[in-house]
Amino acid sequence: MAFYRKNIGSAQQVVRIAAGLAVGPAALWYLGGAAGYAGLAGGLMFAATGIVGYCPMCAVAGIGSNRDRA
Repeated sequence: MAFYRKNIGSAQQVVRIAAGLAVGPAALWYLGGAAGYAGLAGGLMFAATGIVGYCPMCAVAGIGSNRDRA
């Protein structure tokens, strides 16, 4: 039983995973320190939303796939 509905499509999931896995380590490498770790955390969270297929901020804003609506 799922506690959420997917609100991002397959193409967006792929882009989120790729961007998150690229931006996170790049932020840590180029920024360093606290800003680098914040960028790494942001990139990993962005990738995690792609893996799961649910973005809480998109849900709050009402943005998402409308597969179940008429």
